[in-house]
Amino acid sequence: MVYFIGINIFTFIVYGIDKWKSKQSGWRISEACLLMLAIIGGSIGALLGMNVWHHKTLHKKFRFGLPLILFAQILLIFLILKYILTDSYEK
Repeated sequence: MVYFIGINIFTFIVYGIDKWKSKQSGWRISEACLLMLAIIGGSIGALLGMNVWHHKTLHKKFRFGLPLILFAQILLIFLILKYILTDSYEK
């Protein structure tokens, strides 16, 4: 649980930094890195960062990809929990 809180806070901050960098015309964080942060558990932070910072909102891979990543993660957690609970009742 600590990991997911940490990765989401980190991802939210990274999205804010990248937005700030885009306004300063400075070094940018790659889109691949931003998406990877979502994939490794920071999808909620990515979605919040996208909305709060108004960052990457026009990019289809972010606008549609981040909700799909979050949905896939929720589905995966549900299936894992269902398997664990079903397995524990069978013993």
